[in-house]
Amino acid sequence: MISFIWYLIIGGILGWLAGVILGKDVPGGIIGNIVAGVIGSWIGSMILGNWGWRVSNFYVFPALIGAVVLIFIVSIILKSMRKAT
Repeated sequence: MISFIWYLIIGGILGWLAGVILGKDVPGGIIGNIVAGVIGSWIGSMILGNWGWRVSNFYVFPALIGAVVLIFIVSIILKSMRKAT
């Protein structure tokens, strides 16, 4: 149970850092940050593998890069949807 809580906390921090790096807000606030961090971690580990610091089953550098890529793609999709309507 405690590891799941750490998983959510680290995912939220990574999602927030990715939003800060890009200068974009993640839709959904805290929940959006957690989702971006967790999914970004998965994307980053699939693309870059597992290397660097490990914190609560997250490899920090691939997870952060994956979260940045995810937030960038989501922001492009949301921008195009706003222009279409």
